[in-house]
Amino acid sequence: MRTPRVYVDLPLTAGARVVLPAAQSQHLTLVLRLVAGDQVILFNGDGRDYPAHLRDAHRTGAAVGCEAPGEEEPVPALRIHLGLGVSKGERMDFALQKAVELGVYRVTPLFTRRSVVRLDPERLAKRQAHWEGVMIAACEQSQRRRLPSLEHAAHLEDWLAQRHPGGILLDHRSLTPLPSLPAPAGDLTLLVGPEGGLSEAERAAARAAGFTGVRLGPRILRTETAPLAAIATIQALWGDFGEAP
Repeated sequence: MRTPRVYVDLPLTAGARVVLPAAQSQHLTLVLRLVAGDQVILFNGDGRDYPAHLRDAHRTGAAVGCEAPGEEEPVPALRIHLGLGVSKGERMDFALQKAVELGVYRVTPLFTRRSVVRLDPERLAKRQAHWEGVMIAACEQSQRRRLPSLEHAAHLEDWLAQRHPGGILLDHRSLTPLPSLPAPAGDLTLLVGPEGGLSEAERAAARAAGFTGVRLGPRILRTETAPLAAIATIQALWGDFGEAP
């Protein structure tokens, strides 16, 4: 069995004894049924994995002893910022999970004119926490040692008022194929709408803000498929898909 890998929002140093939070303790001891002496890997997003072993493993809690950390994960040469229209339930979770697996650097959920989801401040706070959990779980699975940042959800017009280098707008109406664009210099911002896409006014606003409309082949992709196809293409063209391990 692969050594369990767990995220903790705690300082980690070689030789330290770390008391795990309740959720991680229960997962390791009750779900995975680990016992004292079993090996685990911890990470906190600082760029390193920390091999560790369970010192105490009880139903009421668990503690581990940290060992020397592994090599630091390099900061990606191409930093992809995904501005993603908020979609319903599992579609949003799926898009976030796979975007993290594909190497996205930063994500901003966006509310647009055609967004089906409407959230009051309390529900939005809960949804943000849920989205963060989805992204952390994707890092655990994909062996990422740095956490992509999840920005607070914003309205599209407010987000477009900020500076977004290397702006790319997915638009199936565009005649410009994504691979025809010049290679970005370090930072790239990808804008993808929700169910139903962006309105013409929103697409015009994006172009006015410096975004270039591009298409991904002859098919219209779903809101959870489009960003993933684009990120994979971007990584293959200019990102880390071609890098040696």
